[in-house]
Amino acid sequence: MKFLFDLGGVFFDWNPEYFYENIFTSNEELNFFLTNVCNNNWNIKQDAGRTIKEAVEELVKKYPHYENEIKLYYSNHRKMIRKVYQDSINTLLMLKDKNFSCFVLSNWSAETFMGMTDDYDFLRKFDGIIISGEEKMIKPNQEIYQLAVDRFKLIPNESVFIDDKLENINTAKNLGFKTIHLVDPSIIEKEINKYLYQ
Repeated sequence: MKFLFDLGGVFFDWNPEYFYENIFTSNEELNFFLTNVCNNNWNIKQDAGRTIKEAVEELVKKYPHYENEIKLYYSNHRKMIRKVYQDSINTLLMLKDKNFSCFVLSNWSAETFMGMTDDYDFLRKFDGIIISGEEKMIKPNQEIYQLAVDRFKLIPNESVFIDDKLENINTAKNLGFKTIHLVDPSIIEKEINKYLYQ
């Protein structure tokens, strides 16, 4: 059995609100900004390989009155991480102690991922990491899963894919992976043990 993990929502509690709630004085404006300006559809393009420079320029032209707030987004990306999920880290260490191969398949901008393995020791425990922005392909598209299969020599029905987003889980299921749709990181060990001790 091999394990293929997502990072955001599984190991990292990341949310732009954690930073911007200190920037905007009203919840209404905060919600407007994160829903209409620096929203998920815009951010995901950087996860797919678009440069931050290009992304910021596009939005500043569209919302010039939010220029300062837009420019704060990626320069403060780390401040959007409130914490790491220790239960997930402990489970990773448990799997490594038992000599299981563990890999990462994560949607993440190449530019904001730089330095992460220096700042978060547990990331060095993985046997391989695929970051979508570096590969210029993204979940839930099948091609990035196929890249993981080829690069990490995975046999899907002998591999467990763990992700917090249902659309990513569905693609993995279609490719034959065993899956854990992780909506609560505190139960990750229990969910993984179902595969270890079945």
